[in-house]
Amino acid sequence: MRDKKRFGAMLDMSRNAVMKPEQVKKYARILSGFGYNTLLLYTEDTYEVKNEPYFGLMRGRYTQAELRDIDGYCTSLGIELIPCIQTLAHLESIFVWAVYHDHAHDTADVLLADAKRTYVLIENMFATISETFTSKTVHIGMDEAFMLGLGEFKRRYGEQDAFEVFNRHLYKVLSLAEKYGLNPIMWSDMIFRLTSGEDFGTLNGQTPEIPQEQAKQIPQNVGLVYWDYYRKEEGGYAERIRNHRALGNEVWFAGGALSWFGFSSANAATLTYMAPAMRACRKQQVDNVMLTLWGDNGKECSYYALLPSLCAVKCIYDGEERESVWKEKFLKVMGESFDDFMALDIPNFVGGNDYALLNMGKAMFYADPFLGYFDTTVVESVPEEYAQAAKKYRLAAQSSGYAYLFEYLAALCDFLNVKYDLGWRTYLAYQAKNREALVKATADYQTALDRLDAFFDRFRKVWFTENKPHGFEVQEQRIGGLMLRLKSCKRRLNEYLNSEIDTIPELEEKRLDYYGNEEREFVKKAPWSYHWSRTVTPNVM
Repeated sequence: MRDKKRFGAMLDMSRNAVMKPEQVKKYARILSGFGYNTLLLYTEDTYEVKNEPYFGLMRGRYTQAELRDIDGYCTSLGIELIPCIQTLAHLESIFVWAVYHDHAHDTADVLLADAKRTYVLIENMFATISETFTSKTVHIGMDEAFMLGLGEFKRRYGEQDAFEVFNRHLYKVLSLAEKYGLNPIMWSDMIFRLTSGEDFGTLNGQTPEIPQEQAKQIPQNVGLVYWDYYRKEEGGYAERIRNHRALGNEVWFAGGALSWFGFSSANAATLTYMAPAMRACRKQQVDNVMLTLWGDNGKECSYYALLPSLCAVKCIYDGEERESVWKEKFLKVMGESFDDFMALDIPNFVGGNDYALLNMGKAMFYADPFLGYFDTTVVESVPEEYAQAAKKYRLAAQSSGYAYLFEYLAALCDFLNVKYDLGWRTYLAYQAKNREALVKATADYQTALDRLDAFFDRFRKVWFTENKPHGFEVQEQRIGGLMLRLKSCKRRLNEYLNSEIDTIPELEEKRLDYYGNEEREFVKKAPWSYHWSRTVTPNVM
């Protein structure tokens, strides 16, 4: 299969949401219509592994039977299903179990290199994969192992050169893959980080050069996957593709369909960054290309919302730059309006923001109304923009086979119409001792609670339509916490208005700009904070 040209999408099934098998098959069918011939399932520990009963336990893991069924269906469509696993880092979920933490854990999310238990686990992974998937290609991960060798490894074996530890581990993993007839590919970032000291994905960084002596030590029997998501210049992608090819390994390119910025999609941003990437791949004759759809920090966004950019990016790779052609293909395959689906981006991009890396829809959703974390980013026009977006979505829902997606985001916009600036309005009214405004604010807290309850029902429908139930408990705990906090803030406002308390200490504190600007020079730039724990409070979670 090494001589086959592949264009695929990688679906992240590891950030709490594991798509139902029938949904994966539906997605594969759509991708086939767009001209894709590859689907990659990113499963850190969300797949069944023989002889490892704790691996992915209670995480919604796919059974071997489920994966064989998906594989057979993809094969019938002419799509190669490639397993994507982790054999070094990004395995934090397994370390909740002592059977792994006590015997195969280095530090953070990293496996313990050189430990016998680590390689027993990895061999069990390969043994399972080899009898589950038709494809002999396996993505072994190996990325972002920043803490490699710094925990239990250092205690057991002493301090060692990180590149030597990494390379030694890699050779062992490749040997096990070969034993089961598998052809591995891996993310290339750690090779560049550990040898050149540079991150090839840094927007303005130097193009990394690996010293020749270390380059010779990199095994040739593994494909290198160059990932890069946020570059706007074609030349930067091309330069780094050439930089990878200089190593002599098979080279893949992985771009991003930006699905990881909260509740809504970022199709327009995807096209901004991926159009030059696809032009570079076409001109550099990169035969293996994938678009990653990550679910960072809980996977709130439906992968169906990214279908417009997945359609367009494939067209661009094929040399078709006309938007009218993208829309025609999308309509033919989906029976849906390209423009309506592109509008699913709106919750993150209001208030005059361009399509940068923002996630206003999630940050302002969870921002604490009394702590003012993002208050200085508030733009006056945004609540009305959310109201108009909700109307737009409800109109689109009337004629869409994906009405549940539009209704979900309509409910999100209904909530944000009230919640977006609620904290800032509360603070200003309190500072001004404006009793009338504070009374209105208490009513708005109740409206926010009612709308949040309605949003939760819509969100629940999206999740249970597309995903297994595992992981939704995290969303329930987060949204439930927000509900309780809104009730608490409303209660304390009423206590203050009724003279039961003299002050609200959080509202006494001066608001400082999130970006560090002086008060007279506040820049109305949306917050960038897509991790729930970094959004709800500046206190320790």
